[in-house]
Amino acid sequence: MRHINDLSDLTMEEFRELYKLTSNIIDRPEGYTEACRGKVLGSLFYEPSTRTNLSFSTAMMRLGGSVVGFSNPNSSSTAKGETLKDTITMVSNYADIIVMRNPNEGAAKAASLFSEVPVINAGDGGHLHPTQTLTDMTTILRLRGSADNMKIGICGDLKYGRTVHSLIHFLANYENVQFYLIAPRELAIPEYLRQFMNEHKMKFYEVSGLEPVIPMLDVLYMTRIQRERFADIDVYESLRGIYCLTAAKLRDAKKDLLIMHPLPRVDEIAQDVDDDPRAVYFDQARFGMYARMALLLTLSKQPRIHMPKNIPGRPNLRCTNPKCITRKETYLPMETHRTREGERCIYCDQLVEYRRMRKFNMDYEY
Repeated sequence: MRHINDLSDLTMEEFRELYKLTSNIIDRPEGYTEACRGKVLGSLFYEPSTRTNLSFSTAMMRLGGSVVGFSNPNSSSTAKGETLKDTITMVSNYADIIVMRNPNEGAAKAASLFSEVPVINAGDGGHLHPTQTLTDMTTILRLRGSADNMKIGICGDLKYGRTVHSLIHFLANYENVQFYLIAPRELAIPEYLRQFMNEHKMKFYEVSGLEPVIPMLDVLYMTRIQRERFADIDVYESLRGIYCLTAAKLRDAKKDLLIMHPLPRVDEIAQDVDDDPRAVYFDQARFGMYARMALLLTLSKQPRIHMPKNIPGRPNLRCTNPKCITRKETYLPMETHRTREGERCIYCDQLVEYRRMRKFNMDYEY
């Protein structure tokens, strides 16, 4: 069973085939209007979404399939206390593919453990957003031709920006990509991602100023400061509006610069940039629908596979991330992957800790 938790779950050969299919659909969409006839997409959006939700639904309908699901968890049995495991088990009885957005990090990985059909991560909190990366890569390859030998500036919320995390992960597959990570100290990339870039010998510079680096860039990827990720609203207010790209700031930028944004924007790109031919963020959103069509068509060919409902884990482990899905769905089996810094949660990539358990009045560390 192939699930898409991170775009890096695909081999480069698989990605190239997917991009080739995406390009074919862009060039000849009328040839795919019956490609998923009879298939059903289960769309589970526990968080608000415009582009991702609508583009997935539109993508399946343009392929001739249908869509069931919800865009508000309060209209589902989640409001009654149903676990993610039970929701996924039931929906995988009805649908051929599940796409899910959830505010808890690692939720898509958790869902894949219990689903008999492919699960697509449409965003799990501040962790990952692989189909936005598929959209981003389609935009870069379609408009630039290659992602090799590229200088890319990524600006804004790099701490909680799941689109940023997924894009950096995937660009490890390309040669000579230089990153300019533009963010205030409070919103710098998380440590696990910094470690990932070092391990993959990715060249990056962490800077706080936008204007000084613009002339060097081939791609500028703007992101918004995400109010919904802040526990302290005062911290958000202190950072709000820290970056704003204007037409004047693009005066010395390259003529073939690509200005991208996963959207929605708030105040980080001024309206006067929209008419600049280098601003491709609305094209980027359109490419996203075609890329999701290609992904749905590819995954729709997988057979249904029976999944075990009880999976053993390591009960002595606890994820240190309060936003991890394992902190909410406590029945989930805990496992890790090893890094130089220690063991990291398979769901959200944060460090785990060993818990001490009391037994017969003695302390044991497992």
